[in-house]
Amino acid sequence: MDRRTFSQLLAFGAGMFSAAHVEINAAAADASAEGAGKSEAAESGTANHNAWPASPVTISDFIPLAKAKLPKATFEYISSGSEDEVTLRDNVEAFRRIRILPPLLHGVQRTDLSTTVLGQKVSMPILLAPVAALRMFHPEGGRASARAAASAGTICVTSTSVGNSIEEIAAAGSGPKWFQLYVPSDRELARKLVKRAEAAGYKALVVTVDLGERKDADLRNRFSLPKDMLLKHLRDIGHTKVSERNTYDELVAFNAKAWDVSLSVDFFQWLRRETKLPIILKGVLTKEAVQQSIDLKLDGIVVSNHGGRRLDGMPASIDMLKEVVEAADGKLEVLFDSGVRRGGDVLKALALGAKAVLIGRPQAWSLAAGGETGVKLALEILRDELTNSMISSGFATVDDVDASLLMSAAQA
Repeated sequence: MDRRTFSQLLAFGAGMFSAAHVEINAAAADASAEGAGKSEAAESGTANHNAWPASPVTISDFIPLAKAKLPKATFEYISSGSEDEVTLRDNVEAFRRIRILPPLLHGVQRTDLSTTVLGQKVSMPILLAPVAALRMFHPEGGRASARAAASAGTICVTSTSVGNSIEEIAAAGSGPKWFQLYVPSDRELARKLVKRAEAAGYKALVVTVDLGERKDADLRNRFSLPKDMLLKHLRDIGHTKVSERNTYDELVAFNAKAWDVSLSVDFFQWLRRETKLPIILKGVLTKEAVQQSIDLKLDGIVVSNHGGRRLDGMPASIDMLKEVVEAADGKLEVLFDSGVRRGGDVLKALALGAKAVLIGRPQAWSLAAGGETGVKLALEILRDELTNSMISSGFATVDDVDASLLMSAAQA
């Protein structure tokens, strides 16, 4: 494969998985759990997905656990950011710059974290974000995430490129699911994907528009998807022209041309005609984009810079949230992702007007560390931290949280 084709593959989130050709079936995981140590796993390129060490108490505790279990290229794929990683770091650091001043004599003994997101009741304002390549982090991949979300009483947003089909994820867990749509170049195939999501019971469509990716770590590692996984991915989407007879380079070339990476207003007008499902636009950072979303009669937006994975130098998502919420003016629902690592971060996003947050890297790290159990634990940690933050701030429900909690510029 030449470097240009390889870069094109990396530039879109639908074909980018680990360079290590790992065996991610249950038998390999079982064998690894029975006797393979870390050094043996590293030599063979496999990861021990079953061993579960001392229980993490923060999201950050999952990071070294994931790093120990995954091949280097896979770990760096999810953990690294674009180019100099300025935006990646700022997404997290921007939360630390926000100070809170909880009121005195406004105590509560218990809190209710439940809320509704696009009319769907959830147990807490924390959703699982769409993450590509989850099968590279654990054999159960998106199916484990779907089950963990169902157990936690929240929504699992499934990526087009998760590594499992729409129907496989739908069958995995009984909880509510949204489908994140990367758009095929073939509009008829895109229509069929939407109809499959409807038939499988997904409750909303999320269209990601912050596309394009250049990550130095992936280029150094020559990060790519093994042939069998790339073929399954393309067949899961509905491409019938590819088969085992194709060479790897042929599949890569096919995949590079298979996606529409330059979405326009026309596409959203088409999509609105094709489905009655709520449509959410992911990748909004400006008031102008909010107005476009309102004009297109969309139902929601996600304030996101794609976790610093796309264009480096973009502002931290949390720094843009207040302006976006004001521009939305209640005309559509505002969700948030990028940089959430603590329950206190969730509280700050709620105070700035977000209805709920989505977690991406924390989901992938915890999945790698402990599969479904890991993701359940990550959600429970964030739930407990948010509960503590709300009790400490005197908020009985998430609807009570508002900007009065935050220090003003004058106070700072």
